[in-house]
Amino acid sequence: MTTKATSIVGTGAVSSNSPVTRSPYATTSFDRLRILQNAKTIAMVGLSSNPFRPSHFAAIYMLSEGYNVIPVNPREQEVLGRRSFASLREIEEPIDIVDIFRDPKAVPPIVEDAIAVHAKVVWMQLGVINEAAAQRAREAGLEVVMDACVKIEHARFFGGLNTIGLNTGVISSRRLTR
Repeated sequence: MTTKATSIVGTGAVSSNSPVTRSPYATTSFDRLRILQNAKTIAMVGLSSNPFRPSHFAAIYMLSEGYNVIPVNPREQEVLGRRSFASLREIEEPIDIVDIFRDPKAVPPIVEDAIAVHAKVVWMQLGVINEAAAQRAREAGLEVVMDACVKIEHARFFGGLNTIGLNTGVISSRRLTR
C-alpha cells in the first residue's frame, strides 16, 4: 500500500470535487449524521486559542450545540476555558470523535493515539486527507471521515448554517433534533 498524504485547500465533503468522494474512504451523509447524533465528546487535535483559526470557531459552535469539546494542543494550556491536553493519551474520559486540525503528514501518530484511547471516530477536517492513516484506523475498528468539517456537517444537518447568514435552502422552520 502506498502512503498518500495530501492537503487540498478549499474542498470538502459538501463538495463533489473532493478526491475523497471517489475513494474507498468516502462517507455518506447518513454516516456523518449518525456519527454526529451519537457523539457526545469531541477531542479537537490542533484546537487553537486564536479566535481567527477555523478550529476555534468550530469548537465554539460545537460547544454551543451541547458537545463536550476537549482541546488537544501541546502549545496551549487552556482553550475556551477548558484545559488543553498535550496528547489524546492524557485524556481520561471516553472520546467519541477525534477531530483533526493538523497537516495530513501529522495524522498517522494521532490515529495511533486514537486507537490507543479507544475513540470511535477519526474525523479529518477540510483539506486533511491521509489514506494510509484512514486505512489503519478502519483496520482497528474506528470509523473515518476525511476532508469534511464537523461544524459545517453539523450545521447542514441540524439547521445551524442560518446562524452565519447562509441560505440553507431548507423550507421547514423545524430543526432536526440530535
